[in-house]
This record gives sequence, structure tokens and C-alpha cells, in this order.
Amino acid sequence: MTDMTGLRAWLLTDTPQSRIQARMASLYQGWLTFRRNPMAMFGLAILIALLAIAALAPWIAPHDPFHQDLAARLQPLGTPGHLLGTDSLGRDILSRLIYGSRITLYIVTLVALIAPLAGLIMGTVSGYLGGWVDMVLMRITDIFLAFPRLVLALAFVAALGAGIENAVLAIALTAWPPYARIARAETLTLRNADFISAVRLQGAGPVRIITRHIWPLCISSLIVRVTLDMAGIILAAAGLGFLGLGAQPPSPEWGAMISEGRRFILDHWWVATMPGLAIFTVSLAFNLLGDGLRDVLDPKGEK
Repeated sequence: MTDMTGLRAWLLTDTPQSRIQARMASLYQGWLTFRRNPMAMFGLAILIALLAIAALAPWIAPHDPFHQDLAARLQPLGTPGHLLGTDSLGRDILSRLIYGSRITLYIVTLVALIAPLAGLIMGTVSGYLGGWVDMVLMRITDIFLAFPRLVLALAFVAALGAGIENAVLAIALTAWPPYARIARAETLTLRNADFISAVRLQGAGPVRIITRHIWPLCISSLIVRVTLDMAGIILAAAGLGFLGLGAQPPSPEWGAMISEGRRFILDHWWVATMPGLAIFTVSLAFNLLGDGLRDVLDPKGEK
């Protein structure tokens, strides 16, 4: 107990003795702010549960998600051995939802790594260099922003071919422009700051200034935007799967499951409703998490 009290005092001190202590104190203060938001904590709990379900899928799924049993097709909710029923081929819906969480996390992770990084590079280079570089890069960004995201993703997938990897690439190619805009706006406010001028006078080049001094100050805004965009990314991936352009059968992707279940929506509503509820729950969790992170990471936001 004494050790915990001492650690808490070390983290809450107003006079940190080292850079590590200052960073740990900042993280702890952010966690305390985040923890005071019950809805954000609820969203975090859902996402932690999703990660656990995806990691433990082989052990917690009651059935093989690809096993077909036509004698048990379209079983209702609560059927013994099939808690959420079965689909048109007799496959267990609960097992397919559990394994489908892996596909959702795979898509979200790849897009969250590709799109913000591309937008960060494009936006910071454009904002720092200015001139014709800024004009060319921002006009390219405007072209991408002029198209609805799903329509542009459909065009990319049609050109690249159906498949989950191409769907991820298409979503990432349509998701980067907002990050570029945010990074450019942050860079424009920073490039003439006194500390940037001091670093420049010490001989630092544009690459070092952008990567070592501007990027760290842009990341917090991008993290908030990423978490708020995750719901849209999940819906875009589900839309591509629904249209048959994302993960291909018999892959248990949630959008593809809804597409299959739409034929039975009137008489066997659970086939499409269960994956729809899964998409809704995860999208809501990301929105709640993003709202909580905005309170923590946005210094201009209301506390």
C-alpha cells in the first residue's frame, strides 16, 4: 500500500525530476481524465472484449465457422447448441461472428496504420514547404475529398479486384485526405513558432524539423481523428463485403453475413440482424472511445 501511495505521489508531482517521470506523469493524468468519462470507459471495455474474443476465437467458438449442416439450416435464436441460430447453410452464427471479429480488427488495424501515416506525411510536407508544393498536394487532396468515400472505394476495388487486401487498400486510399488536412493545419501554426526558428538556426534541415519537432505535435490530433473514423472504416468495409467486393465467401466477414441474410430478413431476421448488431456495437465503442480521447488529447477542448 505504501508503495502504491509513493508511486501515485511520484506520478502526480508538479516538479518531475526527469523526462521519463514527466512523460509518465502526463500519461497518468490523461488516464485519470479518461477514467472520469463513463461512456468512454464503456467503449474501451467493449474494444478490450473484442480483442479478447478475436485472440481466443479457436477456444471460445462453439463450432467451426465453416462447417455446414443443411439439416440444421435457419435455426432460430436459442436453439440448443446454436445460441444465435444458424444461417442458410446451417453454419453457427455465433461462431462466425466470433471469427469475423478477427477480420474486422485486421481491416481496422491496417487502415489505421496506412491512412494516418500517409495523411501525416502529405499534410506536414505541404504545410511546412508551402508554395507550389503546398498547392499541388492540396489540390490532390481536394480531388480525393470531392468523391464520397464509399463510391471512391468501390472504384478502387473494381480496378484492383475483389478481396480483403484490396478492400483494405481501397479504404486506406480514400481515408487519408482528412488526416492530411489536419496535419497541414497544425503545421501552418507551428512552422513559424519560435522553437522551430531556434531549431532551424541550429542547422536542422526540413526533414529533421518535420519528423522530430512537428510530427510529435500533430499525433494527438490524428489519434483522436483515427478513433472517431474507425466506425466509418468498419461501415465502409462492411459495405464492400455486403456488395461482394470485400472478404470473399465463405469468410465470416460481418458485411458479407448481412448480405447473405438479407434474403431471409422477413422470416429469419436473426441471420442479418446479429452481424448488424455486431457492427453497430463495435462502431459505437470506437465513437465513445474517440470522444473520451478527445477530452484527454485536445488541449483546446473543454475539460
